[in-house]
Amino acid sequence: MKKQLFSIALGFFIVSQSYAQIKESLPPSYRENQADKMAIFRAEPEKINSLVHTKLDLKFDFEKEQVYGEAWITLKPHFYETNKLVLDAKAMLIHEVSLVKGNSKSKLNFKNDEWQVFIDLDKTYKRTEEYTIYIKYTARPNEVKQDASAAITDAKGMYFINARGEDPNKPIQVWTQGETESSSCWFPTIDKPNQKTSQEMYLTVPDKFVTLSNGKLEKQTKNSDGTRTDYWNFKQKHAPYLFYVGIGDYAIVKDKWKNIDVDYYVEHEYAPYAKDIFGNTPEMIGFFSDLLKYEFPWNKYHQITARDYVSGAMENTTAVIFYDKVQQKPGQLIDENTAEGIIAHELFHHWFGDLVTTESWGNLTVNESLANYSEYLWFEHKFGKDKAEEDRYDDLQGYKMDPSNFNKNLVRTHYQAREDMFDGVSYNKGGKGVLNMLRGYLGDDAFFSGLSKYLHDYEYGTAEAVQIRLALEEVSGRDLNWFFDQWYFSNGHPKLNIAYTYDANSKKVKINMVQTQDKFFEFPIAFDVVVDGKTTRHTVWAAKKKENVFEFDAAKKPEVVIPNADQDLLCDINDNKSMEEIAAQYKYGKDEFTTRLLALQTLANSQSTNDLALNTLISALKDPYEGIRERAIGLLDGKDAKVKSKATAELKRVATSDPKTKVQSAALRKLNEMGDTDLTMFSNALKSKSYSVQSAGAAGVLRLDPSKINELASLDNEVLATNPALIAELMDTWISKNDKSKLALSAEHVAFFLFTQYEDAAMGAKLQKGFGWVLGSDDMESTQKVITAYKQVHQYYAKDNPSLTVMLKNLLDQAISLKVKANQSAPSKSLEAQIEALNKAKDSMK
Repeated sequence: MKKQLFSIALGFFIVSQSYAQIKESLPPSYRENQADKMAIFRAEPEKINSLVHTKLDLKFDFEKEQVYGEAWITLKPHFYETNKLVLDAKAMLIHEVSLVKGNSKSKLNFKNDEWQVFIDLDKTYKRTEEYTIYIKYTARPNEVKQDASAAITDAKGMYFINARGEDPNKPIQVWTQGETESSSCWFPTIDKPNQKTSQEMYLTVPDKFVTLSNGKLEKQTKNSDGTRTDYWNFKQKHAPYLFYVGIGDYAIVKDKWKNIDVDYYVEHEYAPYAKDIFGNTPEMIGFFSDLLKYEFPWNKYHQITARDYVSGAMENTTAVIFYDKVQQKPGQLIDENTAEGIIAHELFHHWFGDLVTTESWGNLTVNESLANYSEYLWFEHKFGKDKAEEDRYDDLQGYKMDPSNFNKNLVRTHYQAREDMFDGVSYNKGGKGVLNMLRGYLGDDAFFSGLSKYLHDYEYGTAEAVQIRLALEEVSGRDLNWFFDQWYFSNGHPKLNIAYTYDANSKKVKINMVQTQDKFFEFPIAFDVVVDGKTTRHTVWAAKKKENVFEFDAAKKPEVVIPNADQDLLCDINDNKSMEEIAAQYKYGKDEFTTRLLALQTLANSQSTNDLALNTLISALKDPYEGIRERAIGLLDGKDAKVKSKATAELKRVATSDPKTKVQSAALRKLNEMGDTDLTMFSNALKSKSYSVQSAGAAGVLRLDPSKINELASLDNEVLATNPALIAELMDTWISKNDKSKLALSAEHVAFFLFTQYEDAAMGAKLQKGFGWVLGSDDMESTQKVITAYKQVHQYYAKDNPSLTVMLKNLLDQAISLKVKANQSAPSKSLEAQIEALNKAKDSMK
């Protein structure tokens, strides 16, 4: 699973899970204590019966948004004999439960509640005996009542999108989302990550739709009623949460890796660009197969997009689903394929998560940390170390910006709800923090050989973090308990105060390093000592104590000493350097993105008063790596007269001739902020192939020549989507013209005024004007976008700001009132559906 982070902030929150959902898996001593869920020891789920094979025959009622299902589930006792079977079956109507023997069935006694079905078997079975249960049922995903999380914003398992075709601007789709334990919303199973089963799937759908599921499409049968039945067969074993069904009107763009089909399911509009978006997938498969010394283990690899998806993406085995924003056009792709990292992430899961699966949600790190780190590995391989380090830096800021993350272990046996595990610790810290350190300590050969051993040892099974340690220890010959104890089974990271002195007599640099956090770490750390432009690296071991002192030879006082020079250590460093030393850090840290960026960030604080600081910032506009150039532009103070005087010429050069369009766009935005009057430059930007450059140019043109507003208001939505400030400026024009083509775009930005009004009241007020216009229209897509945005705002922030729930409910009440008035003047089924959706959204906010 790749998290879809809300577009205006990063953060995570704690969700309260329904006690009924977990009670059956808890030890008896805890089943009556739901007051303190943190007291519950979250063990691996007990295996009483084990899944062997699952066969499903599914028919879909688009009007009712229900599934009529038949399931044949083969199981056996895991170890101890039993005459009972408990299956997860959330909100299902169970019509029949029978034992299958050959071609005959005999009914079994059962009872069920909203969560599970309890079955009396016909006899006591031993662990060597398999048996098959037949269940006829109706799945009602809209009736499921279980909490979601910040990473996975809904949890009803199966989703009917625009099922009755009421929204002409949205395709009809059905898709599933099983993680964590939501597959049991659409078929009965033992919905735990430590279960593994093969599967068969018969899907009967309108003949106009294509389908996607796990495994191979072996047969398609046209039926006399205008439907078609597709038979998908998956012979290997995987966890129930990885089952997938996708249905819709898609273009299928075909690709290959060796003899394996690699297909891309996209909306027809994006078919010409599918290989520009997903086309590196075959190379990724080969790269990861070689790196892990374990060839891709599945018989196909298909990727599909989905409207209104509840997260970023999901690694369903051989059938990965992505939220629709991965679909991009050339004007976006010329800047950067923003899907590249998420594609790598879900692919890597096919080894870590699908092939070897976490045995419990508390050990989610063996799935998500590895997948998170794969993004780094791919960027490093394909685009270079600077790109990988930039991505790593951003991810670690995501971990650090939430203070609650500092106190969370990577492996957790205590948490409020399993969804809490999908956070900045399991992903960001565990991946690009912890695993990157482990790789640096062991070296590439031992690290990747150890991961390969882990995969071979536990293939098609389950594991936990300890097994990764054991595999790495066996390969490397090094004990890693010290590492796992402090990085996997404990929390936090080093916070270091570092001071440097130079003794001219002994010709030594002395470094005093003090750990200021409560719990001390031990670790290797690298220092670069730069003398006369020559860099010498010293790697030393910091003991687990408050203060460590190191001395290094130096013929003269160094221009700079750079701590954590390889940037491997996850830490915070406070060291007092002179402006000259900081500038030298930027100059001599050329091999490390983070080293250079940290120097520039410090220099930016003095740019208006110190010429060296400003000159170094401006020089960074010529840095070899585009990410540094773009960030240096962002660090310039566009309101300072001195900065404007010195930086304008260089910014204009970048805006018109930098080889990277993202950097051009950043320069144009900064020049616009500075009030630059070069209308020709901004107008020429409108001719760029890059949507972001066009958008930045449009903002400048509108400021300098407001008469162009009608022309600019007609720009493509993809151009405008990159610039909320421009949208705010154009809102009045769209409203006056009632330009319905801009409704959905405006809806995506309505939520911004909740936040921007505090920092930019004018922009917030302009965006707020769009609220009545968007919600007074009969446009289901726009209404859904507003609902999605408000639900995300609620999920990220309501825990720390209870008044926000009241605020959001009031906004939704206003929206409902507008829709009711519109429906009274021009009644429609679409408006009725929108009113119902708004009421449901309001009721869901606790």
